[in-house]
Amino acid sequence: MQATKRKAICWRLFLCSCLFLESSSQDFGGQTQFICTSVPKDMDICAATLQNSVPGEDLKTTVMQLRETVLQQKETIMNQKETIRELTSKLARCESQSGVESGDARPGGRRKEAGTKNTMGDVSRGPADTLTQLSQTLQSLKQRLENLEQFSRSNNSVQANSLKDLLQSKIDDLEKQVLSRVNSIEEGKPGLRNETEQRGRVESTLTSLHQRITDLEKGQRENRPLDKFQLTFPLRTNYMYAKVKKSLPEMYALTVCMWLKSNASPGVGTPFSYAVPGQANELVLIEWGNNPMEILINDKVAKLPFLINDGKWHHICVTWTTRDGVWEAFQDGVKRGSGENLAPYHPIKPQGLLILGQEQDTLGGGFDATQAFVGDLANFHIWDRKLSVGEIYNLATCSSKAQVGNVFAWMETSLDIYGGASKWTFEACRQLN
Repeated sequence: MQATKRKAICWRLFLCSCLFLESSSQDFGGQTQFICTSVPKDMDICAATLQNSVPGEDLKTTVMQLRETVLQQKETIMNQKETIRELTSKLARCESQSGVESGDARPGGRRKEAGTKNTMGDVSRGPADTLTQLSQTLQSLKQRLENLEQFSRSNNSVQANSLKDLLQSKIDDLEKQVLSRVNSIEEGKPGLRNETEQRGRVESTLTSLHQRITDLEKGQRENRPLDKFQLTFPLRTNYMYAKVKKSLPEMYALTVCMWLKSNASPGVGTPFSYAVPGQANELVLIEWGNNPMEILINDKVAKLPFLINDGKWHHICVTWTTRDGVWEAFQDGVKRGSGENLAPYHPIKPQGLLILGQEQDTLGGGFDATQAFVGDLANFHIWDRKLSVGEIYNLATCSSKAQVGNVFAWMETSLDIYGGASKWTFEACRQLN
């Protein structure tokens, strides 16, 4: 039994010595050598090995060096595992942040921000942003009151004048609140601690004002033709829009015309978008960021030579045919540009949703506030053919010969309005600029 143990120990020492020699030779760029010694059949293997090996003290030293090497390698491996865990953790955190904060820069793949729908915006804002939105809202309310004032003067409505004065008084009070908040910001007063409560009170007042003005505007609608109106989108939000009640048919040619008024910057946004199942950008008109206005058909893009964000009314038309994808662009009755290869031989698909004021990332939704239309829109018409230059000029000059769209004609009863977009009286070529 003892002899067996001795043999086992000797074999282990022999193997360790060989491994050490191999490792040492590799470290110095040498070649490994194995030295074999013949042993008589009846001789003790351990004794024979020790006779032909290094002295006992050297063997002990070798074993200690091997043990130290193994421990160092183990420590190195543990450090590497810890480093890998740290890197994995950091990568997971980065991917998590990227998933929340990043977004594509093109239409159809943008970052979405959730927020409470209110009259001052669609996301939480700091004091400066809140003041900007308040100013825009107040300006919008003033514009609507001016139109109501013109209407009431022409109709000698005492009740309308009385209500207008009341609303004007409330707007004046709101402007004082805005001025007070500006002073608080500039002087660093502690009044900003009540930011949430102040915002809530202002929100409530603005909501009441919107409702009162809307009620007053209903009196106008009862006395005007159904096509003599305009849509107003005062703020850049992801919830203000109008939806056309019926879909478009399949079209191999088209003409889209409308009146637009906006001074929004950068970009007026999306006057309209038409999405179908499987293609959110079937037909879109958009001016986004610092890019020029574009028309998209089946997600193919053509840049349009329009310059309209000067705060004045402009009449624009775009014609297109599937044959070679030829398109033409008209502003104020004058042809400004043309091109081809815009979705050639691709008919506009039916059974979709036509939205005014928002760009659709999904069918009927996925709105992005940064691409929303800001301004006024009127006399939106669609034809399933290419209008002639003369027909477009008649539309831009409000000629009695001007035609209405045979696919979609501008009528109040053809639209559903959402999110606070408003309608009021508009007559083309009478109220221009």
